[in-house]
Amino acid sequence: MRKLFLFPLFFCLPVVSGSWGFFGHQWINSIAVYTLPPQMFGFFKANMGAIVSNAVKPDMRRYAVAEEGARHFIDIDYYEKSLPLDTIRCIWREAVDRFGEETLSEHGIGPWFVVRMKNSLTTAFSDRNEELIIKFASELGHYIADLHVPLHTTSNYNGQKTGQYGIHGLWESRLPELFLEGYDLFVDPAFYITDIDKFIWDQVEISHSLVDSVLKVEKEAETIAGKDNKYSFSKRGQKVVRNYSEEYAEIYNRNLNNMVERRFRNAINAVGSVWFTAWVDAGQPELDQNGSSDNYNDELMIFNDSAYIGKPMIGRQE
Repeated sequence: MRKLFLFPLFFCLPVVSGSWGFFGHQWINSIAVYTLPPQMFGFFKANMGAIVSNAVKPDMRRYAVAEEGARHFIDIDYYEKSLPLDTIRCIWREAVDRFGEETLSEHGIGPWFVVRMKNSLTTAFSDRNEELIIKFASELGHYIADLHVPLHTTSNYNGQKTGQYGIHGLWESRLPELFLEGYDLFVDPAFYITDIDKFIWDQVEISHSLVDSVLKVEKEAETIAGKDNKYSFSKRGQKVVRNYSEEYAEIYNRNLNNMVERRFRNAINAVGSVWFTAWVDAGQPELDQNGSSDNYNDELMIFNDSAYIGKPMIGRQE
């Protein structure tokens, strides 16, 4: 099977510091574009600017919209004692009947919201509504990628229950920030997903199966590096910030056996495949191959970017 890789992105994408949501998400969306078939590629490539920049909108909304946070995660360990998933893996209506919307919102609705967004994207394709295609595709990429992060599938999402506070940012931000340029980003072309519910829950199950290793290997890395070598200080703008040291991060990354890289590649292929599936389910409508996102209506993103500046994040801090 042929592989796809977007080498020029190393030179044209901005280097954005921050979480998987601000750095990794933009890369995932951009490379996912290159997994698409020719009938879709022209449109997505022409609108690459919006597809990439709006990949971070869901995280921005978490500073202004209370219900946004629950869309990014699911606490599998609240429902399941062990794998495989046999309690919570169900469609939304069944979950509401069994657990109630309040409980579901408290412990995350990530998998169900991805399915809902996929259906919205299918409708946008059917209507040939280019602005909504861009909106739903870019944001859908964010939610799919979040479910590829093991710590988005556990109530111990930041190591707060095991004395490992901060591990969330280490796994999904610090490691990609340091090692992304060395990742093997050759990925398979997008494929049609026959059962979107099963596909999304399969990704969640894989992510959750990695939680124990994420936590265990971090403790081992601290022992190897030594507590005195765990953190370093650097200047960002006018501020001096503490972060995990490169030495410590390298040990953690190596002992994870490149887990972050693998989940990154899997997320790229999943995003492209869900986009492709939505287009096929819409009847494979013809898309404008010469469009431009220069006049993209940002009001569709619910609020102006400045709405989150200086405000605390609402809900779970992950």
